[in-house]
Amino acid sequence: MFVDSHCHLNYKGLVENQANILARARDSGVSAMLNISTREREWDDVIGLAEQEKDVWASVGIHPHEADQHVGMDCAKLVAKSAHPRVIAIGETGLDYYYDKSDRAQQCTGFREHIKASRQTGLPIIIHTRDAEADTAVILTEEMREGAFTGVIHCFTASAEFARISLDLGLYISLSGIVTFKNAQDLQDVAKWLPADRLLVETDAPFLAPIPHRGKTGEPAFVADTARFVALLRDVPPETLARQTSDNFYDLFTKASR
Repeated sequence: MFVDSHCHLNYKGLVENQANILARARDSGVSAMLNISTREREWDDVIGLAEQEKDVWASVGIHPHEADQHVGMDCAKLVAKSAHPRVIAIGETGLDYYYDKSDRAQQCTGFREHIKASRQTGLPIIIHTRDAEADTAVILTEEMREGAFTGVIHCFTASAEFARISLDLGLYISLSGIVTFKNAQDLQDVAKWLPADRLLVETDAPFLAPIPHRGKTGEPAFVADTARFVALLRDVPPETLARQTSDNFYDLFTKASR
């Protein structure tokens, strides 16, 4: 059985056909999905779905694209909302200097507030980083010195050096459908040596559908394709990778139950 450790079931492209999307995921062997929030106004809907569906969990957080619209978002608000029994993670948060949709200083401030909430609650933090490796590494390293926290670099596309920094800090790394793309050789090379006990798989649906679905709307069922591809890269049976990544999910997101 597979776990989709990062999807957006309330996003356009999935929400209109949510029941069928969930049914296809289950038929494909997906036993759990972590539904990610990116704006405060999404929180109640994301949590509401997790209340309705026993195999769907929720996160609370603010995407770096939305940092300018959430200047008042602080640790206290995140901690309060994350007390809900179906919320198992903080995020997604982080830094995105590729699109620069929010002020970089505000992105950094928001990121640190999420880390504080992760530390205070004990819930893992879900980290988005794009074209911001250096600042992300600095913040993670500085904050880890202030007190330990757990988390995952989601949709990993960064360098091997950043992967090692993240692993040294005790973080997990999650691979999306991007790893299946023909132009993703560097990422595939990293995927081969990542420690088996720190590896997760995800779809980031409705985005980034893996081969052979590339160009279609992504959905959690496709995590099986990504997992099989990664298993081939790592020369292990798909069943082994499915079991290991599922175990890793529950080892990291300890508030979730099987």
